[in-house]
Amino acid sequence: MIFTPINTAIAQAQRRPSVQAFERFLGDVVKSPGTHTQFKEHDLGYQLQIDVPGVAKEHLIIKVEDQVVRLETTAEAARKYNLSYELPVAIDPATSQAKLELGVLSMELSKRKPLDRATTLNIQ
Repeated sequence: MIFTPINTAIAQAQRRPSVQAFERFLGDVVKSPGTHTQFKEHDLGYQLQIDVPGVAKEHLIIKVEDQVVRLETTAEAARKYNLSYELPVAIDPATSQAKLELGVLSMELSKRKPLDRATTLNIQ
């Protein structure tokens, strides 16, 4: 989800109370501490690193659905995470890998190779 900045050129006194409340809400959302994520793209896929301190690998669930990667924790986890990332290209889960070390989840996500569905016709 992407938020666009609200026009700040309007004087504070001219803004409606509802707009001011919405700006305060957005400010709290933007300022709140979030999960640190690093994302890199390379020729064969993507590298995604997510800080998930305090969670064991047994309590993490990673789901890959086409180009969406979802990370969530089980009910027994000490901390709760529910994150999703939409990538530009579909991911191949068979060749992708994930590793958790010192509270950092590192994922190597391979791009799915497009299937060639073209067939040739014999000329008679």
